[in-house]
Amino acid sequence: MNNIIEQAFGEGWAAYNADCVKFAQSLPDNSIDISVYSPPFSSLYVYSESVADMGNVASDEEFIEQYRYLVREKFRVLRPGRLTAIHVKDLVFYQNASADGSAGLRPFSDLCTQLHLEEGFTFHCRITIWRDPVLERAKTNAHGLLWKTFQRDASFCRVGMPEYLLVFRKWAKPGEEDLVRPVVHPKSRVPLEAWQELASPVWNYQPGQSGRGDFDLPATDVLNAKQAHDPDAEKHLCPMPLNITKRALALWSNEGEVMFSPFGGIGSEGVAALSMNRRAILTELHPAYYQQAVKNLSAAETSGHQADLFGLLDIAPPPAALEAEAA
Repeated sequence: MNNIIEQAFGEGWAAYNADCVKFAQSLPDNSIDISVYSPPFSSLYVYSESVADMGNVASDEEFIEQYRYLVREKFRVLRPGRLTAIHVKDLVFYQNASADGSAGLRPFSDLCTQLHLEEGFTFHCRITIWRDPVLERAKTNAHGLLWKTFQRDASFCRVGMPEYLLVFRKWAKPGEEDLVRPVVHPKSRVPLEAWQELASPVWNYQPGQSGRGDFDLPATDVLNAKQAHDPDAEKHLCPMPLNITKRALALWSNEGEVMFSPFGGIGSEGVAALSMNRRAILTELHPAYYQQAVKNLSAAETSGHQADLFGLLDIAPPPAALEAEAA
């Protein structure tokens, strides 16, 4: 394979310190069952000085130009009939960054959607992940969320910024029917109420939740938080929450299948995949993040913990499922 600086393997996972685009170009056609990850949020964070780092861009348009190469390869390697889910949010356009003094939000999620459509995917669904606007105000002191702004001139006020899970499908072409593998959820394993909760277009919200923190998908469910007391652990600037990855994998993949995370970071998506009894392939360009990912994947491999839909949603399995497991 091309451009691999370092590589490591374990039971059910493979990690590569490599440029994700060049690595993806070496993967066989129709070889990945699902791809779940959080791409760089344009130029919001610069992870390294490498020219291959997609965060090293001057504008959203330049990021999309670079990201296109990966999305194109992702479409090729994804199995027909399967899905990719990306975790994104819109970005703040600050007043002091504009020539005319205006401010607002940059529709980054829309740019990512349009890119996937242009590269052959169909738009499958958009899941809004609710985040507490009171916590956002406390962390950012955003002018548009201040109580005093609301009192003085509410035309400057905006709502809190959610996150999104954008989901895209690669449809099978004529002659590819034999490559399609359905994702099955037998009634004995997944009760109706579990599906009804997962089918909600908004995750993580309950009435009256503002000011009381994130609900059942806390943004703090990340490997950084789990390693907070380890002084030797490499911390990632913006790791993808484990709970979001697990829900996506539970919804749109079968046990034993292969997930690809091109921006592997410190191994978040891979750790989530192993906990769901899936296999994982990750690439990460940053050497220190890659090394931490290998440590995290190795630890997850030996932990023996596996989650399922019941554990994710705190719903008791139906008696038939329990009897089947006992048998």
